[in-house]
Amino acid sequence: MSTTSNALPAAERVAERAQEIHAAIEADREFSAFKAASLKYDSDWQCFTGSVVVAEYDQEKDKHGLFAEGFKALCLKAAVFEMTDDENAAEIPIAVPVDEMTHAMIAQPQLLARITARVGVPIIHQTDQEHTDWREGDYTDQAYRAAWGEPPARFWINTAEVGRRLKWLDEKYAAMGFRKQGQAHSFRFTAEELATVAV
Repeated sequence: MSTTSNALPAAERVAERAQEIHAAIEADREFSAFKAASLKYDSDWQCFTGSVVVAEYDQEKDKHGLFAEGFKALCLKAAVFEMTDDENAAEIPIAVPVDEMTHAMIAQPQLLARITARVGVPIIHQTDQEHTDWREGDYTDQAYRAAWGEPPARFWINTAEVGRRLKWLDEKYAAMGFRKQGQAHSFRFTAEELATVAV
């Protein structure tokens, strides 16, 4: 279910405030450490349903672009929260790969808490309230475009296309023994199964 724009502030107002939040956080003395820590998390933050929907994805090449988009998404959400004082409303739709990157960013709680305390803006993210059903032309898209122009199509993938790619990936995963989008598998790690792997 998507958050509707009915009770939300005008996208243009959110865009303006998100730009200010973005600039303030980026100017913070610990921002470079925050970015480095977020990007270093790259061995842990990938999943079977997130960045893998990006065509010809390469984590080493794509992580900087994804960080930039995740940062913008968090700033948009922070702006909505500041204007509404509503955590659920602030969970505006985000594209799946971008949302995955935000998880790496909020996994740096000490750095993020210090930066946002100095800036005076809370960062909002709660998994059970998040919306990853971003669509071109929706509220998030309108606010993003007003703030930074056209979102990069490589990472901002419409929810219907994400669903199509995940269905295709499910077939590939199943052929390798993975089920439920990587949440289950058939491997027992017996000596026979591992016989070809050198330690």
